[in-house]
Amino acid sequence: MNNSENWNNNELTPAPILSVKPVTLPVPGRGEDLQVRVSAPAAGQDLPILIFSHGYGWSLEGYAPLADFWAAHGFVVIQPTHLDSRSLNLPPEDPRTPHIWRIRVEDLRQILDQLDLVEASLPGLSGRLDRTRIAVAGHSWGGQTASMLLGARVLDESGKPGEDWSDPRIKAGVLLATTGLGGADLTPFAAEHFPFMNPSFADMTTPALIVAGDQDQSLLSNRGPDWFTDPYVMSPGSKSLLTLFGAEHSLGGIPGYTVTETTDENPERVALIQQMTLAYLRDALGLDDWSWPAACSALEEEKPHLGRVESKAGR
Repeated sequence: MNNSENWNNNELTPAPILSVKPVTLPVPGRGEDLQVRVSAPAAGQDLPILIFSHGYGWSLEGYAPLADFWAAHGFVVIQPTHLDSRSLNLPPEDPRTPHIWRIRVEDLRQILDQLDLVEASLPGLSGRLDRTRIAVAGHSWGGQTASMLLGARVLDESGKPGEDWSDPRIKAGVLLATTGLGGADLTPFAAEHFPFMNPSFADMTTPALIVAGDQDQSLLSNRGPDWFTDPYVMSPGSKSLLTLFGAEHSLGGIPGYTVTETTDENPERVALIQQMTLAYLRDALGLDDWSWPAACSALEEEKPHLGRVESKAGR
């Protein structure tokens, strides 16, 4: 049996998972404490950690197609509810509203700082985490949030990079439908209402997989779907890009199985994202050295109609 067959037949066999929600992490000065969901396989040791940042309006309740899959395949998945969540209904005039993009990043760092509490929250999880293998992932706005722990920065009005939020505890990332450059690439509405949507990827050196749909036409950008490939094209270091054919912003339905905002529902595409992200994370975190090449070969040989992968080495 070759590695590709081994990947398809064995590594994708799910295990039972345990999940607890909400776990409350105290965060003085946030206005309210941070609530997260913690999911993990029921058995196993030395489990890698994956922190997931949701898209605008979502919460710890979303993205089950990804979160449950990752947990069933060996990861401890931690999902925060950011302040923009519809479940919190923060009014536009709230003084925190203009700073939510920054608070989002702080939410992820709070999880890193309070892993002891996270570990204790799920019965049977104690002593099973591998804190040397931590990754971050996010979709849409969550992708920008996650990218800042990988080294991306927000440019100010003069084009100067802002605060460096990169965190050495994060070893890899997965950025799903993550917005590209700002400036002239933004529509006037986006430039006025979302000034933080002006990233620089010049310092995003941490290894990452960028996932983009070739039909993802954003109303926030003057460009086409290639806007979502900027985190790959504009960043240094070891990166891979998974381009999904026919995919729009929900990438086939990753926010949930019955989500009305999904405009391109495609279970086969979601399954591919599950498999490719898992394979990439296993490779990037040093869990094995064959799953990612095997998954890439399987895509090229068996499902070329779904997408393609390209990669660049670190420098």
